[in-house]
Amino acid sequence: MRNNKKKSCAAPVSAERAAYLSRTKRRRRTITLCRWGVLVLFFALWEISARIGWIDSFILSQPSRILKTLANLSGSGLAVHVGVTLYETLTGFVLGAVIGALLAVLLWWSDFISRVAEPYLVVLNSLPKIALGPVIILVAGAGARAIIFMALAISLVVTVLEMLAGFRATDEESIRMARTFGADKTQIFCKIVLPSNVGTLFNSLKINIGLSLVGVIAGEFLVSKAGLGYLIVYGGQVFRLDLVMASVLILAVMAALMYQSVVFLQKIVCRRFGTPHTEK
Repeated sequence: MRNNKKKSCAAPVSAERAAYLSRTKRRRRTITLCRWGVLVLFFALWEISARIGWIDSFILSQPSRILKTLANLSGSGLAVHVGVTLYETLTGFVLGAVIGALLAVLLWWSDFISRVAEPYLVVLNSLPKIALGPVIILVAGAGARAIIFMALAISLVVTVLEMLAGFRATDEESIRMARTFGADKTQIFCKIVLPSNVGTLFNSLKINIGLSLVGVIAGEFLVSKAGLGYLIVYGGQVFRLDLVMASVLILAVMAALMYQSVVFLQKIVCRRFGTPHTEK
């Protein structure tokens, strides 16, 4: 009986609405098929080009050789190297997101501190962090701490600038109206500024997950005894370029999965708090 009542209460879908939904689903399926088709075509052309000699398979390798390399590595500690890189990336990413967001709140809160610090933030954002690699190693020590510090250095300033720009772009009319009703700065931030910048926060997270991975690999190039960056350096030193390409492909898969994890988290948060989500 309850199911029948729910069905009878449901609003009928118009023919135009049904046609629009059908076109939307068909478009999404087409986009998904094209994405996978491009990927399959890329690997097929790569394999064929290597087999017929269009490219040098020793330098650029080929998918079949990479699969053999991955099969050989799976029993000799590949999971350990992937786990080390993943741990360092996620640690640097979380630290960069949390500390960066807190610093952005501080700079939004105090216009004086913001004006003093902004030129230095711009310079730090433009500075190649890899140039500070030797200093970071001396300060943090040779090991995982130096690598995480490198990832943090790359992602932190971007988070601060992105979040601060979003805070400053909050609707001024809403802030003025809240002030006229006696709201203090804490209430304005919690009720207006922060909810208005949920999308900005997740946009910065999407950028920083890739930047953190870049920082980790750069750190592993300089000082590491494990990780995918270590495998890339080792493969280049002993001319095992199949190992290099296999590690690069694993990094690509990791980057895609971590990005999609942030997108999934954004959907959950937006659904929970009723904020719009524009991810296609």
